[in-house]
Amino acid sequence: MNGRGIMQGAYISALGVYVPDEVMTNDEIARLPGIETSDEWITTRTGIRERRIASDEESPSDLGIAAARACLASRDFDPADVDLVVGSSLVPDMIFPATASVIAEGIGAVNAGAFDVQAGCAGYMYGLAAAIGFISAGLARHVLVVGAETLTHALDWQDRASCILFGDGAGATLVSASDNGTRFHFDLGNDGAGAPFLNLPAGGARLPASHETVDGRQHYLKMDGPEVYKFATRKVVESCANVLAKAGVEAADVDLFVPHQANLRIIDYAARRLGFSDEQVFYNLDRYGNTSCASIPLCLAEAQETGRLQKGDTVLLVGFGAGLTWGTCLTTWEL
Repeated sequence: MNGRGIMQGAYISALGVYVPDEVMTNDEIARLPGIETSDEWITTRTGIRERRIASDEESPSDLGIAAARACLASRDFDPADVDLVVGSSLVPDMIFPATASVIAEGIGAVNAGAFDVQAGCAGYMYGLAAAIGFISAGLARHVLVVGAETLTHALDWQDRASCILFGDGAGATLVSASDNGTRFHFDLGNDGAGAPFLNLPAGGARLPASHETVDGRQHYLKMDGPEVYKFATRKVVESCANVLAKAGVEAADVDLFVPHQANLRIIDYAARRLGFSDEQVFYNLDRYGNTSCASIPLCLAEAQETGRLQKGDTVLLVGFGAGLTWGTCLTTWEL
């Protein structure tokens, strides 16, 4: 990773995604022991109908490597020309080393620096901001941002409140330098008072693994759904409105609104408050569930593939999650 120290523009130059083959429907979840639910109950409250499930042998780096390879192959880009890999996972391969380091090795990015960002489900947005910052400062020319999740490995399948929501997948974005770089408007924030509402309690330095933590099921994701919902509906609208105002862009001028895929009720609420029509909003959580750091790149890739996203479009992205964090970006699509 060799920085030139020259200010330069940046744009998103390639996308790639990967999802596991196995599909788990709501009906299958309803048949799990101790889970009293139904397809109608889950769909009505979340908008999710099915999700992808990683195998026991798959970790975030495995999915991330597949997505990163697809991303670089779409542009016939040499991995050796990647200057930096920025990874993001709500539950990474391990506490250290960084999952980004494993991904860089796996794709042959032999000249790249690598690090992870931990910003909950807003991790992809923070990774994107970091990539643009490195490029703008002249520290890199090509940065690979990878959001990869195998969250189903960290779910308590006896907890209906959380196990119905999440799925597995990965998305990779190549951000490249340009003399005529696209302008990005960001709003990044955090409210640490909400940290208890979404976390994985054990396994770190505060609560190391022990017989007691395992017996107490403290190595599974814990979530206070109502509190997260209140935070998300408030902050998504506020952050998006701030970015639009800063950029001088009206809601009607946004071609595509791509929010983090947590819950269809949150998406619908934010879209109404911000003044977006159904045609302006993109979602695919009905088929993938909440894939955390992978959700926004998964949406971008599908939107482009289906013609919903085209060069020159004004795109508004927003992520939110554990921390409690949020990150919003407005940009012009140049891919």
